[in-house]
Amino acid sequence: MSSLVFNSLEYARRLEAAGFTRQQAETQANILAEVIDERVATKQDLRELELRLVVRFGAMLAAGVGLLSALIAFK
Repeated sequence: MSSLVFNSLEYARRLEAAGFTRQQAETQANILAEVIDERVATKQDLRELELRLVVRFGAMLAAGVGLLSALIAFK
């Protein structure tokens, strides 16, 4: 679940004030809350991504150093 704060009740009230029916406003607020929960990255998501990138970069760096060492040794 996302840590982003979305006040769906206030959103629905504002839609009602703008002319939506209560059912339309509540449906719209629920759909938007679901989209936010599904699409917004959390801090934990970003930490996991950062770890994967660091590991991948480390592996590429090690492979590059190994390749350069092999090229220098066979020269």
